[in-house]
Amino acid sequence: MKFVAEILEEDPELLQAIVSNDDNLSYGSIISVYTGDDESVTALTDDGMDELEQMLKDARRSPQEWNDFLDSFVDDELLVARIKAKSPR
Repeated sequence: MKFVAEILEEDPELLQAIVSNDDNLSYGSIISVYTGDDESVTALTDDGMDELEQMLKDARRSPQEWNDFLDSFVDDELLVARIKAKSPR
């Protein structure tokens, strides 16, 4: 997720929290890439990156929509609080 976060200029922990629930993006957008014996990383397809980017853009239309988005898509309360604290008002 770090690579995707750099491309989208987003917080890697936020993206990880969103994609950790594969119901948040379309089927096939989130894949597991096996890097060795019993080791894998979560990755996004190009369509998954586009979908995630659009999802975040839409969520940022207003501070209220952004807060609602974070509350709906991110289960980690500390991460949500950190992201909201950094968000422009």
